[in-house]
Amino acid sequence: MIKVNIYKNSEGKSVGFKLKGHAGYDDIGKDIICAATSVLAINTINSIEHFTDDDMSVVSDEKKALIEFRLDGNISPESRVLLDSLELGLSQIRKDNAEYISITFKEV
Repeated sequence: MIKVNIYKNSEGKSVGFKLKGHAGYDDIGKDIICAATSVLAINTINSIEHFTDDDMSVVSDEKKALIEFRLDGNISPESRVLLDSLELGLSQIRKDNAEYISITFKEV
């Protein structure tokens, strides 16, 4: 199962996320749940890096199936929209595939 933590600040705004694990929907390399989740996360990170000047930290470990991303300092409106879009996309994947992906929210 992919475990997703969406990091929220005290105002309830997204400031990052952590994805860990494999869905187990199919063999590695054929798992569409893992692929969709990874594409959403990586595209969000790449888009924030490309379209904003926001400070961020990224940790990834392919062997551990881990991606962790956090924004630091001031967060631009563009990053807020991109993180909200990620949350929407992951929620839609979970809607039909709850046995393969869990989403929790953590205040940081």
